[in-house]
Amino acid sequence: MLFHCCFGQSVQSPCISCIYLDELGVVEQGGANKGARVEEYLKAAGGKAGQPWCAAFVKWVFDQAGIQTPINVYSPTAQNKKNLVWSKKQSLKTPKSGDVFCLYYPKLKRIGHTGFFHRQVNKSIYESVEGNSNDNGSREGIGVFKLKKRSLNATYSISRWTGD
Repeated sequence: MLFHCCFGQSVQSPCISCIYLDELGVVEQGGANKGARVEEYLKAAGGKAGQPWCAAFVKWVFDQAGIQTPINVYSPTAQNKKNLVWSKKQSLKTPKSGDVFCLYYPKLKRIGHTGFFHRQVNKSIYESVEGNSNDNGSREGIGVFKLKKRSLNATYSISRWTGD
């Protein structure tokens, strides 16, 4: 089966960025962390309605692309420690669309939010696409949003779940 990629190419499987970009505009319905689409994301990650869903969104996107990951609803599971791209304010590889960023929250003493690195804006800022966010980049948002300004220096890690 051939899919049409967001870059105008025919590909064997849908690309990660095509999938998450198609989800832009999905919003919660009927309360916090609820709604048919949000619950679909949560189900893919073993969660249920009402749970935070940023990591579930990441898991769902990878599932749609045919990429198996151990990601569940717990946001720290979105970090692939075996394939880090950015860590400790240092670039280890060049980030690319479809890589996963994680934000650390000292108050929680853990990774508390995750989403997709979409593209580099300049040497210190990147654009992201993330679920359970809003226009301000909250970790307790209402939908799938594209944010134009995430700081690399404020990012705990960026990792890659694809083989390259």
